[in-house]
Amino acid sequence: MKFGFSCLQTFGCKTYLFFCVIFFLPGLIHSQQGDANNNKVNGYKGIWFTLGQFGEYGDKYSGGLGTYTAKHVPLAIYAPEVDKTFFVYGGTTGEHDRYLLCMIGCFDHESGMVSRPTVVYDKKGVDDPHDNPSLAIDEEGYIWVFVSGRGRNRPGFKYRSSEPYSIAQFDQVTEEEMTYPQPKYINGKGFLNLFTKYTGVRELYFETSADGKDWTDDVKLSSIKREGDERSGHYQMSSVREGKVGTFFNWHPNGNVDRRTNLYYLETTDYGKTWTDINGKEMKLPLRDLDVSARAMDYYTLSKNVYLKDMEFDRNGHPAGLYITSGGHEAGPENGAREWHLIRWNGDDWEDQVICTSDHNYDMGSLMINGEEWRIIVPGGNSPQEHGGGGEIEIWSSKDSGSNWELTKNVTKNSIRNHNYVRKVINGTDPFLYFWADGNPDRFSPSIMYFGDSEGNVWQLPYDMSSDNQVPVRVKFY
Repeated sequence: MKFGFSCLQTFGCKTYLFFCVIFFLPGLIHSQQGDANNNKVNGYKGIWFTLGQFGEYGDKYSGGLGTYTAKHVPLAIYAPEVDKTFFVYGGTTGEHDRYLLCMIGCFDHESGMVSRPTVVYDKKGVDDPHDNPSLAIDEEGYIWVFVSGRGRNRPGFKYRSSEPYSIAQFDQVTEEEMTYPQPKYINGKGFLNLFTKYTGVRELYFETSADGKDWTDDVKLSSIKREGDERSGHYQMSSVREGKVGTFFNWHPNGNVDRRTNLYYLETTDYGKTWTDINGKEMKLPLRDLDVSARAMDYYTLSKNVYLKDMEFDRNGHPAGLYITSGGHEAGPENGAREWHLIRWNGDDWEDQVICTSDHNYDMGSLMINGEEWRIIVPGGNSPQEHGGGGEIEIWSSKDSGSNWELTKNVTKNSIRNHNYVRKVINGTDPFLYFWADGNPDRFSPSIMYFGDSEGNVWQLPYDMSSDNQVPVRVKFY
């Protein structure tokens, strides 16, 4: 058995109360002192989190989750107009705190320096990175931060920068029910935002806006049920290319998230007016049938769980998706090796293959496509905290548009904490091509944040900063 928070189950209420005081008191004190919106923070400190659903091999998921979840898309965008990469994440107030701050930072490619991060929204005592932000930039250069809520208990927010390409100050635009925001900005059209509502279950919606201020009514994408089911449920991953928005999503039988399975695909080329399957057949929304032409893979009959990670379009505009399958929701070897799949449309059929394996359902990485050169950057190594979320970062590469793959770089090794949730930069350019956070999934720890380039070189985002801009330190893992 792994030692860590599972010990709370053994030691009882007194230990639990001590745990609550240690981890929640700092947030309660801070919440009495007013929020920190638009304040600068002296360094990049990722949020640490535990879900608290323990089994023999630890929590369902836990660790450094500053770049969580896979369903917050995107987290980083490169703006060539100013040669800067803007990125959002879930930060915290200090090394010993679990108090969520929705943060934004900026890397200047010309100077090689990173700015002090700005607090876009102070979550006022919330410690849950399900409330992390996502990002969009409009054609005028204004930066939009979509702050996730959580069900109907905590609202979501949209914020816009006061000035183009500036993270100095953000103004609130909306307050609404919105979880897992996935905003896309389409030039000449405006925003199309895919998101989730917790209507007793997790259901998929989208909305559009020409200016980010006035939004359409929410439209439900899918509500698939078997005969006899009372509830539905879905998670999704999405991407945009030249005005086409695509989304892969799974299905939760009778709303049971621990049995998530199957893989479906929808796309729109007309700003959400119509949604079609991969062959262009228009789909009536919301989807309701289990066996529908939008289904790309049937894992329900195989009793396999499906965990969505990332998607992209190739140079032909065909979708490709990265996901994990496993035998069940609990951590540990009983549910088998977690298989990293790549599904891609070849113009006629869906092709699916296993690229590599790891040891946890919530290992998370990114798919990056550049012509015929494809990469996945994933925590494929299972150490140092075996059977916990994350591990050592690896780059797997294909030089023939995803047909054949090989391990080409061990980005990290001999680490003291697991690395997880590797997030690509939209339109990314070296050296800030992807970023992530580390953390110990077995017990509370600091969480350091990093970014990397196409060759697997790594820099640490400064944990403490003494100036407004600072050069990140190159990190070598031995």
